[in-house]
Amino acid sequence: MAGLFDNQAAIYVDVRPRYPGEWFSMLAALTPDRSLAWDVGTGNGQAAVGVAEHYKQVIATDISEEQLKHAIPHPQVHYLHTPLMMSDDELVHLLGGENSVDLITVASAVHWFDLEKFYPIVKRVLRKPGGIFAVWCYSRIKFSPEIDVLLAVHFERTFPFQNPNFKHALECYKTLPFPFESVGVGCEGQPLELDMEKKMSFQGLLKFFRSLSAFNTAKGQGVDLLSDEVVKELESAWGGPEVVRTVIYTTYMLAGKVKL
Repeated sequence: MAGLFDNQAAIYVDVRPRYPGEWFSMLAALTPDRSLAWDVGTGNGQAAVGVAEHYKQVIATDISEEQLKHAIPHPQVHYLHTPLMMSDDELVHLLGGENSVDLITVASAVHWFDLEKFYPIVKRVLRKPGGIFAVWCYSRIKFSPEIDVLLAVHFERTFPFQNPNFKHALECYKTLPFPFESVGVGCEGQPLELDMEKKMSFQGLLKFFRSLSAFNTAKGQGVDLLSDEVVKELESAWGGPEVVRTVIYTTYMLAGKVKL
């Protein structure tokens, strides 16, 4: 999915939520060693900086150079561009070799990956025993019943422009293949449901929509999913452009270890 979020990389860091620190504390508590973590599909590092509070070093990788230009600096996070032409062996070497990584995280991105290629790499580099692999996504946001109904209508308008890979996120990772042994944080077919909150202005809501891959796909096909009419309708339901609301992102997490 190279380039899927390049066009909106500059606003992505502003409108996407920071993940709660307790999530990373929970995952870190599951790993006996905390020397090295790998955040895959890091984007602008939203998850990597949280992981770095618990691990000596975090390698944060992405295939998008544009996203990495906007990455959040952190002294323990090493951002690396991993182009699609990089071989599996090169990537494993980059991460310190086999059996070297204590925690692997993929935040709202694994549904874009070639899982048949990615999962074997996970199994090679994850420390055995003790290493943990965690993925999560959010596919719905909640404000209030009246706003949520309207947002659902407009979100459905993005469906024709959604990449087929996004279906696992739409299905809340309940259909995501996850061939790893459960560690008590969800399991294949039954992800753990978590909520996170963020304050959002009306302009923030519009920016959130513009950060969606489907929005930019539609725009490239000459379809404006945020026409003046749609913006006015949303603004009316929101209560005015100056109102700041609390948004709840319902998130679905799976964590496991390599089956021995």
